Amino acid sequence: MDIRQLKYFVAVADARNFTRASEVLHIAQPPLSRQIQLLEEELGVQLILRNSRPLRLTEAGRTFYEQALQIINRLDQLKTATRQIGLNQQRTLSIGFVASTLYGGLPMLVRKLRQHYPDVDIQLVELTSQQQFAALTSGRIDVGFGRVRGNDATVARTILREERLVLALPPDSPLAGESSRIPFEAIHGQKLIVYPKEPRPSFADHVLSLLNDHAVRPAEIHEVREIQTALGLVAAASGICVIPASARLRSDVQYRLIDDPRITSPIIMSHRLNDTAWYIPALKEMVAAMYAENPPWLNVEHSVFPGIGAEPAVAPPVKTPRGRKKPGPV
Repeated sequence: MDIRQLKYFVAVADARNFTRASEVLHIAQPPLSRQIQLLEEELGVQLILRNSRPLRLTEAGRTFYEQALQIINRLDQLKTATRQIGLNQQRTLSIGFVASTLYGGLPMLVRKLRQHYPDVDIQLVELTSQQQFAALTSGRIDVGFGRVRGNDATVARTILREERLVLALPPDSPLAGESSRIPFEAIHGQKLIVYPKEPRPSFADHVLSLLNDHAVRPAEIHEVREIQTALGLVAAASGICVIPASARLRSDVQYRLIDDPRITSPIIMSHRLNDTAWYIPALKEMVAAMYAENPPWLNVEHSVFPGIGAEPAVAPPVKTPRGRKKPGPV
């Protein structure tokens, strides 16, 4: 079975006559009849009642007609979309992200992209940081936003900011005092919940590495799949958890900023090495502009800006899809 046979069958079903269908298709009637016969033989069912005038479809024929029509239309859409992209009539931008970036700047960044580049089809794909590296190499995504530093030589990385980490505590924990800051060493001897359990390496490994660097030894480590589970267990007094400052999701948990500016989690933008596509400078421009606005989710006290600063610098003009030029920060 091939697409040609599907088109032949749809033409016969629409015309309800082999002669008229052959005229529409610009082929002789005998080969058209033969292709429909081969199709029925392959399926093992009769599709057309040939002894009626006009021709009628069997029950199986009606089902096959509906499905064949969808396949043909979908193929036409695929051809049109591919041609549009190839001719630069439509552009796509696939963005990979880790879930925790949704609590910070990613939603605002995507809104800005859609506002400034309305002709671009923006697709969001949830992937771990490690999965993003493979997806960039394969071309599945164009850019990724993650939290784990990788060592893939084919991927370029920009640290947008270092986000301070906080300790999530049960409300009745002795550590949940009035002070807004807590020493990292307070985790020593505590039951610690880390996430995600898999795939690895992940944010969990980043936290465990920080503990090891500071010779902090929890009494017990419990691994869970996602941050929502981790914070739920904290609320149930099953342990404590280290999370990014922007991910304070539950009101029944106490949060205390870790009193060490080195205890951070990076927000990293990754893209293919030597990629000179339009979206690289555009994204950097918008991230810097976004930070300069100091939105409510961006607590400057909880962030360090090693790469793209909070105050934007003027860069060369960037063309929008509509041909307008505007200066922007990088």
